[in-house]
Amino acid sequence: MGKKHQSLAQNKNLGHLIALGFYLLLGYALYIAASNMNYVWKWNSIPEYFWYTETASIEAPADGKFVQENGIYYIQKIDEKVKLEVDSTYTFDYSLGEEVYEGDFLASKDENKAGPVLNGLWVTLQISFFAAILTFFIGILIALMKLSSYQFLKDIATVYITVVRGTPLLVQIFLFYFIVANIFELERFVAGVLALGIFFGAYMAEILRGAIQSIDKGQLEAANSLGISKFQAMRHIILPQAFKRALPTLVGEMIALVKDSSLVSVISITDLTKVGKEIVANTFSPFETWIVIALVYLIITSTMSYIGHRIEKRMGEKGGMS
Repeated sequence: MGKKHQSLAQNKNLGHLIALGFYLLLGYALYIAASNMNYVWKWNSIPEYFWYTETASIEAPADGKFVQENGIYYIQKIDEKVKLEVDSTYTFDYSLGEEVYEGDFLASKDENKAGPVLNGLWVTLQISFFAAILTFFIGILIALMKLSSYQFLKDIATVYITVVRGTPLLVQIFLFYFIVANIFELERFVAGVLALGIFFGAYMAEILRGAIQSIDKGQLEAANSLGISKFQAMRHIILPQAFKRALPTLVGEMIALVKDSSLVSVISITDLTKVGKEIVANTFSPFETWIVIALVYLIITSTMSYIGHRIEKRMGEKGGMS
């Protein structure tokens, strides 16, 4: 049988070139549009969002003579010595033995510090990590309750899923923070993690329920006939296959969780989004700031997507979860 003719438009390499050309044209058009805006771009300030240098200065706490003994610096007064919190890493403005006066700048040192974006990124990663763990725990529990033969468990799970999926996450964060967190005196970080975990737990439960029900019931019956308990069969046979089938959707939910974690900024958690708001308020550079914040989120979600694809490929090669 002859090889099927492939049209020029279906050529893979040509398709990549066309797509690249499209995005280059789109980028150029956006560049021209941005150049014509009545706006002063401040791209040179972007590195300081991530890392900056701060000068720490030490003032003389009293009048006296600047001295050193055994590597420790002092201000020698008439009747006592006042210890200084400095070391050899500082640059000194006075020589040993010189007279100094209270308030004089004695020494200074440049210190490298993490910028606000890195600090906000760390908070976002923490919230997303703990919320993801809670999401999986709730999702598995509620999915098993939904599939239970006990009607009261099914009813509890059904109401939970219906209420959580039927109301906006932002509203749930407000309600959880101002009511539940106040009643139990929870910190805002904990309140944010719980709100995200409870919200995405409902979606996770439905994903896992559908994946579990897609597994042939004959496998569970075969396990029972071999003397394997229902719990063991679910843990070692059904759930690994269900996770494999649901993995692309689970990765998508985790990516959505990271992006929606930006909503916790409304309860004054200093995550990436709140950091962006603070930078804009201080620098009046909204375009550069939000472009940087968007790119940071994109890097996180792209990394998660890549890891998800690698896990999916590995599971496909092994035939299941290891």
